[in-house]
Amino acid sequence: MTVVTELHRITVSPDVCGGRPCIRGLRIRVKDILELLAAGASHDEILKDYPYLETGDIVAALEFAARQSDHLVLRAS
Repeated sequence: MTVVTELHRITVSPDVCGGRPCIRGLRIRVKDILELLAAGASHDEILKDYPYLETGDIVAALEFAARQSDHLVLRAS
């Protein structure tokens, strides 16, 4: 089974957006894309408003967020 990932599109550099995760070194943060999606923007609307973005960039932002939210829960007895 081959796993396809778009995470290679996410970059982190101390010189870009204060080191926050961005898309391909551009000054658009993963958080910016996630907020647009949460506000109800469609993929097509985002791509129209930000013509330098690609569909894979949006997928990468979603994949990044999904992986960030997956963490081990420890229970105290």
